[in-house]
Amino acid sequence: MGTLSTTVAGKQCQRWTSNTPHMPDSLYTDDTFPDGSRKAAKNYCRNPVGSTIYTVWCYTMDPDERLDTCMVPRCSKSAAKCVRCS
Repeated sequence: MGTLSTTVAGKQCQRWTSNTPHMPDSLYTDDTFPDGSRKAAKNYCRNPVGSTIYTVWCYTMDPDERLDTCMVPRCSKSAAKCVRCS
């Protein structure tokens, strides 16, 4: 969870509900997101249930790079752009 929407390479993430510039894999449905839906996940870095990628990631807005991982820092519960701490 969090609001990070930029990859490790500095690329902007594509909205999970968008088909442009990349068509999302059909296995990522609303119930595979911790937010409850693809719409609620906006363009944030996520690791949907069923993903074979070991960390948070997103489809990028770069037409030449389909997806990239995100570097999400661990931080306090009050920070917005981090991994939720328990």
